[in-house]
Amino acid sequence: MLYNMFPALGFLFRAPKTVLDNRKEMHDFIQATFIEHLKELDVNDQRSFIDSFLIKQQEEMKKNKINDFFHNENLKSAVTNLFAAGMETTSTTLRWGLLLMMKHPQIQRKVQEEIAKVIGSAQPQTEHRSMLPYTDAVIHEVQRFANVLPMSLPHATTADVSLKGYFIPKGTHIVPLLYSVLYDESQWEKPFQFYPEHFLDSEGKFVKRDAFMPFSAGRRMCVGETLAKMELFLFFVSLLQRFTFEPVPGTSKEDLDLTPGIALTVPPMPYSFCALPRS
Repeated sequence: MLYNMFPALGFLFRAPKTVLDNRKEMHDFIQATFIEHLKELDVNDQRSFIDSFLIKQQEEMKKNKINDFFHNENLKSAVTNLFAAGMETTSTTLRWGLLLMMKHPQIQRKVQEEIAKVIGSAQPQTEHRSMLPYTDAVIHEVQRFANVLPMSLPHATTADVSLKGYFIPKGTHIVPLLYSVLYDESQWEKPFQFYPEHFLDSEGKFVKRDAFMPFSAGRRMCVGETLAKMELFLFFVSLLQRFTFEPVPGTSKEDLDLTPGIALTVPPMPYSFCALPRS
């Protein structure tokens, strides 16, 4: 923030240089990826977001349209945003997940028992998710309880809107408070506790909840929701399949601090743990 306000004083700040160097390295990598994709681009076999973007770019060029959106710099920014947003939120959620497994060892054991019963030592696949209802419920509850993006991202109205008696003019900045939904006492049985049963019915089957909105809602909700859910499931199941997570020697689960930290997303406070290999 200081660097953006006073760029002339940039030599005093080491962090901005590191950030800018990292960004350049990321952009160079993405640029090289564009070139590789262009070499094998096939309209009938669109392998990724990059392929779809490049094909649309070529279509616009053939029509001799002014390319206000489908140009390389915008593609570079879009891919960078997908990388950055996905890595930060997913890694933060996983950090909360491991901390909560140590805080609730009985839940960790139940997850491991379900994984062992259903897939054993096999490589976890996305298809296993429907076969692991308790594990799926635990992951959803980690997302709800961790609440890693409590104010979502700022939006703006594109037209005048009337909502429940309130008039919101076009261009008004809107900050959706996801915390108010994820911890709504009228929607959750135990909103301030880690309680996977929020996502299970009386028969132990997974149930969707309308108030589960960690990815926000509406047309401008998180574009990476499907990818994030897949990543969280595969990483979480793989970790719990191979390791049991415990507090470091000399501490107990009661010593684990669930106080959220302060950052762009809401991480747990730094903690140490022991990962014990499972036979």
